[in-house]
Amino acid sequence: MAEIISADVIVIGAGMAGASVAAELAGEARVVLVEMEAQPGYHTTGRSAAVFAPSYGPAPIRALTRASRAFYGSPPDGFAPSPLLSPRPILMIARPDQSDALDALIDAVAPEGEIERLPGAELGAWQPLLREGYADQGMLDRQGQDIDVAGLHQGYLRQFRVRGGTLLTGAEVESLQRAGGNWIVETRKGRAIAPIVINAAGAWADRVGQLAGAETIGLKPLRRTAMVVAEPDGFAAREAPITIDIEENFYLKPDAGRLLISPADETPSEPCDAQPDELDVAICADRIMTAFDLDIRRIENKWAGLRSFVADKAPVIGYSQTAPGFFWLAGQGGYGIQTAPAAARLAAALALGREVPEDIAAEGLTTLDVAPQRFGEAA
Repeated sequence: MAEIISADVIVIGAGMAGASVAAELAGEARVVLVEMEAQPGYHTTGRSAAVFAPSYGPAPIRALTRASRAFYGSPPDGFAPSPLLSPRPILMIARPDQSDALDALIDAVAPEGEIERLPGAELGAWQPLLREGYADQGMLDRQGQDIDVAGLHQGYLRQFRVRGGTLLTGAEVESLQRAGGNWIVETRKGRAIAPIVINAAGAWADRVGQLAGAETIGLKPLRRTAMVVAEPDGFAAREAPITIDIEENFYLKPDAGRLLISPADETPSEPCDAQPDELDVAICADRIMTAFDLDIRRIENKWAGLRSFVADKAPVIGYSQTAPGFFWLAGQGGYGIQTAPAAARLAAALALGREVPEDIAAEGLTTLDVAPQRFGEAA
């Protein structure tokens, strides 16, 4: 007979979003964390560029990022064996025809942190690989950091287990039914029953929502390609910033003695185990060699992941308007790692019927900024 587990909350998806909110809730509720893969974090969580970028993303994302800083700087005792952050400035560069985009970004983020406009003559001092004359100005954000994604994810999973949570892997959700004030979640590993279901299924979140009869949030999984190439001979600037085109047509980041590069593509995709397309690989090499003094002859490693967005590119965090007890934690796009600590606390508070945590509200975030009902009939 299939196993039946009773709980207070069922979280679907054990990537960064699901693992973090499950850990937050496990301290005061019985939580079951359901993951369709054999190991948590197989998809997008394990394929992130891993940068803490306070100036990156729409306003709700930036607010959640700022509210996550304290956790990253001082996680709970025993959470991770080493620091979760290490310095990695962020350099946004602009060609002359991109000056309006740079101006708009600086106007948006300047009140929120310490950023600096750089003339073209100073860009090379920060990014020595940049071709002379390619960009005529840029924006430097010294608050950027590299994130230990594996350390963060494993820390949350460890915290979840210590707090008594139950993790089911290889447990793809087959059906969701509401009966007697509870959700009955049928998986390949058995049945879980709880009054609250949190949908943290990443690219699959809209499909899970359909199983529950929830509203459609218009989630669009977009494939992003990344690859690793060798550093050029004599390259010594391993502490150089991640360098990003102001319109996000590419980025380059020194990474463990190699260079991590991407065309920053956003190709619509069905939810899947995303794989790199050879055309995107070729486009990436061309864009990077155009902007940087590099001759890419060999790709050492390549991969792709899905970044899932809704129309306004802010996350969706809150209870469904059509399916009682069904809670959305989706649409993190490319910002899910850097916002995870604050987003998990926010989701846990709202799922338990509480107010927005004070430190998150102090950053200017309201429930309406992330609520499912903001889509109205358009969803």
